[in-house]
Amino acid sequence: MSAPTAEDLTVTGTRAGGRWARRSAAAAVTLVMAASPFLLTDPRSPWANANDPAVIALYSDGLAAGAPGTAPTLVAAGAPAVYLPGTRVLDPGPAARPGDTARAHALADEARAWLSAGTVPGTGGPYEDLARDALLDVRALLLDDGAAVAGWSARWRYVWPRDASFVAVALARTGHVDDAVQVLGFLQDVQHRDGSFEARYLPDGSGPPDDRGIQTDGTGWSLWATGQVLAEVPDLARRRATAATLRPLLDRSTAHALDLTDGPGTLPPPSSDYWEVGESRLTLGTVAPLLAGLHAAAGVYADLGRTAEARAAADRADRLGAAVTREFGPRFARYSDGHDADAASAFLLPPFQPVALPGAAVAWRASADDMGRPAGGLAPGEAWRDDGISWTPQTSLYAWVAAVDGDRSRAQGWLTWIDEHRTASGAIPEKVLADGSPAAVAPLAWSAACVLLTLDALDDRTGGTVATVAG
Repeated sequence: MSAPTAEDLTVTGTRAGGRWARRSAAAAVTLVMAASPFLLTDPRSPWANANDPAVIALYSDGLAAGAPGTAPTLVAAGAPAVYLPGTRVLDPGPAARPGDTARAHALADEARAWLSAGTVPGTGGPYEDLARDALLDVRALLLDDGAAVAGWSARWRYVWPRDASFVAVALARTGHVDDAVQVLGFLQDVQHRDGSFEARYLPDGSGPPDDRGIQTDGTGWSLWATGQVLAEVPDLARRRATAATLRPLLDRSTAHALDLTDGPGTLPPPSSDYWEVGESRLTLGTVAPLLAGLHAAAGVYADLGRTAEARAAADRADRLGAAVTREFGPRFARYSDGHDADAASAFLLPPFQPVALPGAAVAWRASADDMGRPAGGLAPGEAWRDDGISWTPQTSLYAWVAAVDGDRSRAQGWLTWIDEHRTASGAIPEKVLADGSPAAVAPLAWSAACVLLTLDALDDRTGGTVATVAG
């Protein structure tokens, strides 16, 4: 947690071309929460109430891809980018030198070739542009060493294991398995030998940038993502070869998950989760990813013919699932007291669990009403600060779960909302203010990944293009 910075300035928004064009207003520093995935700048707790809707600047309008081996460039807020068609490469314009123009077009051709090597979910439908932009932003945020940074603004330019796990799955589902494996390889390289993860890492892999410490959900997310990515490798021999390269990540993470859940009640000890605050009580955001990870480990080990390891992971997942149902059900709130709904209830349903925990689907559907915000999106939890801000990571997460659940109307409703609240350059922002203005960092990798996964799930259910839009 740190004091507000110059990025947290009051701004206003005006509609332009179906998206938001930004213009600066009075430079009034506000107390905000701006971190990836969530908290960083608000010295108050995230569940403190606010008398007035928060007003936060849009830190950037988008991201321009750089040449291989070079860093991307932020597009300034208030100055929408002009990209070469179908890319995140800035159009050099007619006045550019011939060499600069040639390099830009060569880079654009590389981006289009990368897209063509995979799939753009929702192609031919109303969300094709949203999906293509999200894919290009994910690619721009993926560095050569496999570091999938959460965003490119200074305080987001780190690798969070949970964000990176979602990015890896989105890459694999869109046909970029090699890139996905590289993301997991980065996590494997930075993981502690005991299977634990720091909250976040420097993109060069040299370690954490601060002393936030261990966050247990990273172990669960890395296991879940490993299972999801390997499932996208159709050939068994290749899948086993890929699993062999990820064996340290698989084995260490599984051993750590088993160790954390080895107590009499099976539940792990408290840890910080995606809210990024210290916790003295166990949260659903910590235990649910561990449960997802153990189920994934059981499946991967079974696929590899390692029956003893598969049985151990499956048995522990069964025990842990029963414990979560017993202690957190039937409301499946943030804490076992059941008072406040939390977005982590989504982690108790497919695609995170093989089947939803008893009662979890009902609780998840109810939580959307409890966490709704004025602009139409969701907050991270019912007890989150009452500041009017919608968070696109949660909104896109819920869209994905709805799509997997077969609730096409709700999934498309949230997708449409996200599409309508992108920046003028087409990036998905982290936050949307109560008045509908995009705010904070843009693009955000976690949100882009969940949008892609939502469209992929909708395509799977229809056998092709998403053809209709919910009202």
